[in-house]
Amino acid sequence: MDLQFSIDQPFGIRLYPYFEQVYQIITGRPANTFVFAPGVTPLSTNNEVLFACVLYLVVIFGTANYMKSFKQPIPLKAVFMLHNVLLTGASLALLLLFIEQLTPIIARHGVFYAVCNDSAWTQPLELLYYLNYLVKYWELADTVFLALKKKKLEFLHYFHHSATMVLCYTQLCGKTSVSWVPITLNLAVHVAMYYYFFRTAAGAKIWWKQYLTTMQIVQFVIDLGFIYVCSFYYFGYAHFNISTKCAGEDVAAAFGCGLLTSYLFLFINFYFKTYKAKSKTMSKAKAVSSAGLVTVETKEGSGQVLNGGQKKSKKSKR
Repeated sequence: MDLQFSIDQPFGIRLYPYFEQVYQIITGRPANTFVFAPGVTPLSTNNEVLFACVLYLVVIFGTANYMKSFKQPIPLKAVFMLHNVLLTGASLALLLLFIEQLTPIIARHGVFYAVCNDSAWTQPLELLYYLNYLVKYWELADTVFLALKKKKLEFLHYFHHSATMVLCYTQLCGKTSVSWVPITLNLAVHVAMYYYFFRTAAGAKIWWKQYLTTMQIVQFVIDLGFIYVCSFYYFGYAHFNISTKCAGEDVAAAFGCGLLTSYLFLFINFYFKTYKAKSKTMSKAKAVSSAGLVTVETKEGSGQVLNGGQKKSKKSKR
């Protein structure tokens, strides 16, 4: 294969024609005929999205409650590994297709054009945005796996999964040209995240788990930088007579700003609760160990054992 790198072929070959062939085989329709039409395209109405969110919550909490009757989680290792390796591949494929479409737009017209101009919302990108939106429904299965494995359902997890699905829907309806920024960053994070889940399900010990959360926080900071600027120009042009226009509509802009801001604070809170608290616990344990004490549990309660073996109870008086 002769690789020819250019602005239109950042990977040396054109990927989109291969995607078009696969799309036509699966759907029976040419990819260039796709149009996101609310009320016509599947999952393109408020009622459908609301129903999906409610059904998701009913299923995950119903499953979690049902699993309380089982002493052990259902063994789903092979299925869970397949789920994660497929999501890794799907996220990577979408990311590469987005990069191929966006590179010539940014190179020829600049970043501001790519995030604000109506013409930056192209038909191939609209199809990719829609496919990314559909993947968000697939990702809801993550929480079902947690419930089947008798894991605690954290608010951040199910809120993030369901709200991101709604976010993708609102941006499709609003045709916000800046959509590619959070989507491509999210896809990049998900390539690493689902690969991590796949490897750990196989029994591998991965040292960079903490950095996944760091990547997500950095992602939201970058997202918000773009979203705030684009929203400023959108609302300024639409309502305050600012001369510079930015593509979008009121609900999409407001919802995107509000949701991504909440994500940033929630993930920062999760980071400090999970990793900083763990770091403090490890430091405390190290200090106890260096003092020659080891905490033990007995029927009488917890206590500390000196290196010589004599127990020093927490209930003892000086």
